[in-house]
Amino acid sequence: MAAGFGDFVADTAASGELVVQPRMGFGDVATMRAGLFATKRARAATAGTITVDSYTRVGDLHSAAAALVSGAALNGYPLVSHGLATNQELLRGVRDATFPVQVRHGSANPGRIFEALLDVGLDATEGGPVSYCLPYSRIPLNQAVDHWARGCELLATRGRAAGREPHLETFGGCLLGQLCPPGQLVAISVLEGLFFQAHGLRDISLSYAQQTSLEQDIEAVLALRALAEEFLAGVRRHVVVYAYMGVYPETPRGAASLLTAAAELAVRTGAERLIVKTEAESQRIPTIEENVAALELAGTVARAARPAVPPPSRTDSQVYAEARRLVEATLELHPDVGRALLRAFKLGYLDIPYCVHPDNRGAARSHIDGDGALRWADVGALPLDGLVARRRSRPVGSAELLDALHYVQRRHDGHE
Repeated sequence: MAAGFGDFVADTAASGELVVQPRMGFGDVATMRAGLFATKRARAATAGTITVDSYTRVGDLHSAAAALVSGAALNGYPLVSHGLATNQELLRGVRDATFPVQVRHGSANPGRIFEALLDVGLDATEGGPVSYCLPYSRIPLNQAVDHWARGCELLATRGRAAGREPHLETFGGCLLGQLCPPGQLVAISVLEGLFFQAHGLRDISLSYAQQTSLEQDIEAVLALRALAEEFLAGVRRHVVVYAYMGVYPETPRGAASLLTAAAELAVRTGAERLIVKTEAESQRIPTIEENVAALELAGTVARAARPAVPPPSRTDSQVYAEARRLVEATLELHPDVGRALLRAFKLGYLDIPYCVHPDNRGAARSHIDGDGALRWADVGALPLDGLVARRRSRPVGSAELLDALHYVQRRHDGHE
C-alpha cells in the first residue's frame, strides 16, 4: 500500500520534526497551485492544504460554478466545480511522498467533496458529524450524523481500494474556536474519533485548538493523548494542535507571539502536527507569502522548543477528569456512537456554550477565571457532578462575554 498522509506525519514525527500546515484556499487554480508549491518549498516540515470555498461547503454548487464562469472571487478552492481534469492539473508535480495534501472544507454533508478528492487521488481530509454541524450548518444534527457515516464509509472503502490508507482528522477539539472549556473539546474530539473508527477509518488525527491558558492547554493535549490511548487503541492516530481560532491579535508582534505559543504547546505535549495562522488573520484572507512566513516561524520555534524526550500523557488533571466523564456518559447512551452523540445533545450531556444551533441545548456557559483558564460558569445538564460546581454565583453577562472573546487578542497585543 502506498504511503499516505498518516505515514508522512508518523515519519516526520519520528525524525523529530513537527509538521506545520496552513489553512490555505484560493478559487483561482494558478494561485492555489502557487500556494501549494510555496508551502512545499517553505523552510519547515510542511503538509499542503486545499481549503474549499463556502459555496461548496454548504452544497451550493450552482453558485460556485457561476462564480467560476463570471470570474467572481471565491474564499476557497471549489474542488467539486473545477472538475477532475482541472484538479489533476492543480496537483501535477505538487503532491508526492515528501509533501501530502489535505482537503479542508467545513461541510456537514461532505459526500461530494469526498468523491472529488478521491477521484483526484487524494486521501486526507477532516471534519466530523458534530464539529461540522453545530458551528457551521443549519441542518439537523441527525442528518449530519447520517451524512458523515456515509462519507466515512466512502472514504474508507474507496481510499483503501486505491491502495492508500485514508486519513481523517476530527475537528471536534475546535468547536466554535473559543470559549468552550477544554474538557468538552477533548471529549468531542475523542468521540468523533470513535465515530470515524466505527465507520471504517483506521488512520485518524485528533484536534485541539489553543485556548486562553498555556497551562490548561498543556493539560488538555496530554489528556487527549491519554484518552486516545484508552479508547482508540485500534487505530493509528496522531494529535494536531490549532493556533488560536478566536479573535486574533491585530499587531504583527501579537500574532507572532500567539503563534509561537501554539508551536510551543504542540512540541511540549508531543503533538505531531500544527495548523498555523498568520499575522493577517484579524484583517483579511492571508497571502501566500504571509502563510509561508507563519509556517517558517512555527517550524523554527518547534525545533528550538522540542524536548529531548516526549512528555507522557496525563490522567491526573481536571481536564482529563471532565473529558473522561463526558466520553463515558455519552457512550453509555447507545452502542452506536452516532446515536449516542444524538442522545447526548438531546439530554444536554454535551452542550456547547454560546452555540445557537437548534440541536444544542444552550444551557451551559463558560467564563475565563482569574488565572486565564476557561472554566464552566454553568454546566446545565452536563454530567459533571462532583467535578464542577453546577453554576457560578453570578451569570455571564454580555459585557463579560465580549471581554472574554477579546481576552487573547488583548493579552498578545500587549493591552493588558
